[in-house]
Amino acid sequence: MTKLDPIIAVKDVEASSRWYQSVLGFRSMHGGKEFDILVGENNEVMLCLHQWGEHEHPTMTDPTVTPGNGLILYIRTDRIDSIHRNISQMDMEVEEDIHLNPNTRKREFSLRDLDGYYLTITEFHRYEG
Repeated sequence: MTKLDPIIAVKDVEASSRWYQSVLGFRSMHGGKEFDILVGENNEVMLCLHQWGEHEHPTMTDPTVTPGNGLILYIRTDRIDSIHRNISQMDMEVEEDIHLNPNTRKREFSLRDLDGYYLTITEFHRYEG
């Protein structure tokens, strides 16, 4: 078995963890100021948060670089409407409101997290060849 556990560098692990928990319903599995593991409803790892400059990881040493350059956190979910409501209630800025993606034929919207990472939230779908 092979799995991918994305790790992003953030300024404040605890604040980012709370943000992802309140917006997407993730839960903290690890907790801490330097590192957190966020899991989904089936305890599957969804995202890891790492403090900039800790543990000497070569791509996480310089917090002055633009976070997420070349990266989209593409989140497929069956809860797109409730997530969109959460964001609206939190009065968060949405980069691109709900629309139909002509390629996937699924509804999606996009926003940025506390550190500027770009997230696209889309209706759950399976990839077909």
